[in-house]
Amino acid sequence: MTTWLHPGLFVLLAAALGGLMPVQAVASEVELMGSNGPKQMTALLPIDDVELAYQVFGAPSPATPLVMIMGYGGLMEMWPPTIIETLARERQVIVFDHRGMGHSSSSDQAYSIARFAADTHALLQALGVERAQVLGWSMGSFVAQELALQHPEQVTKLVLLSGSCGGPSAIWPDPEVWARLLDLSGTLEVRVQRMFENLFPPAWLAITLDPLQVFPPITAPIEDAHLRRQGETLRAWPGVCDRLAEISAETLLMTGTDDIVIPSANSRLMAERIQGASLIQLHGGGHGFFYQEPERTARLLGAFLAGE
Repeated sequence: MTTWLHPGLFVLLAAALGGLMPVQAVASEVELMGSNGPKQMTALLPIDDVELAYQVFGAPSPATPLVMIMGYGGLMEMWPPTIIETLARERQVIVFDHRGMGHSSSSDQAYSIARFAADTHALLQALGVERAQVLGWSMGSFVAQELALQHPEQVTKLVLLSGSCGGPSAIWPDPEVWARLLDLSGTLEVRVQRMFENLFPPAWLAITLDPLQVFPPITAPIEDAHLRRQGETLRAWPGVCDRLAEISAETLLMTGTDDIVIPSANSRLMAERIQGASLIQLHGGGHGFFYQEPERTARLLGAFLAGE
């Protein structure tokens, strides 16, 4: 089954985000049409046995580029425009779809967090990016940690949003939360409601008339088969809790105090084990805290990423 999240459900991303500026020439392009915005071009780049869809925002700059790694079930279109806009003022920002997601192709090769990290590394290499700032959210934080450990020479700064180091040392969600996270049943409306319950605290939902307004428009398809494959990688990841001391990149961890998907205790654990790591806990924030407070998140990220 292929799920399309209709652009009418979301605020317009195309008007908020500026133009696409690929770092180098690419093999092919996919034309995307926003709900009522201008056409946008998403580039496709051959990586190993697949083609990865990506976009680059911001003008070429002496500043180190930033790559942003999405979480489970996420698309590059889902990053808040405010965050992209703010960070792209000072550096180029690279976003992409994991294999099998959105306009990225897939293959029979098994999914794994290490595989996703290798994809990210190969994408950066193909774009001519030797050193990058790396940001990962949720499952993307797993990928970011693997990348920082596999290729420490490539990662200058590391940002882990709603992160966990996985494996038996991690603090996992309650069984009912985990089941809801992986549940692909029901209508679009039912699934969106489950998403709200996973991402946002009840107190915030109670005072937010239309939570959909915090999301940009989604135009790319999400296939359930690939969601299932991604979901299987989450528990299968052995984790890197016992290797966190090896991370050499300057690291920032950000977490919402009311996160039920990846409890904030995970970020505190990681901050203790990564040498020199900084930790920011946003009171009342859920798993998707940066959708709740995009301007504040953008300012905090910009301050950490500056000066390189």
